[in-house]
Amino acid sequence: MADRRECAYGFPMLISDVLRNKGQGVVTVRPDATVATLLALLNEHRVGALVVSEGGSDIKGIVSERDVVRRLHADGADVLDGPVSAIMTADVVTCGKGEEVEKLAETMTEQHFRHVPVVDEDGQMIAIVSIGDVVKSRINQLQAERDHLHAYIQQ
Repeated sequence: MADRRECAYGFPMLISDVLRNKGQGVVTVRPDATVATLLALLNEHRVGALVVSEGGSDIKGIVSERDVVRRLHADGADVLDGPVSAIMTADVVTCGKGEEVEKLAETMTEQHFRHVPVVDEDGQMIAIVSIGDVVKSRINQLQAERDHLHAYIQQ
């Protein structure tokens, strides 16, 4: 019997499979940018989090809409003029392209975060995966398995 992490074809779905459909573009923000600038970037790119980076491939932190809301509530509107580095999460969980999607989904669920940067072998960021990307890939996998089983039954 196949391991529960394997799809109908006997191979686990990997982060590289998600990236094949999603692409590898990442929007970043500099640590010294203001929180107001961060909000403009989140809105412009219609995303929920940005990686904090000096040069676009290094990871200094990650900052989400939730981080902004929590700090606005705690500290007031002055947060908007402060640097992103003051509200970012500096201890960032990352994954590689070879990680199994199901394992990452479990980690994201257990640790209560929605965005994970994907890094190459040298630790340089190449993409970001959201919980929405993970769910979409799982739905696509289940639909493919269903279609495969349906075709098999009809033979």
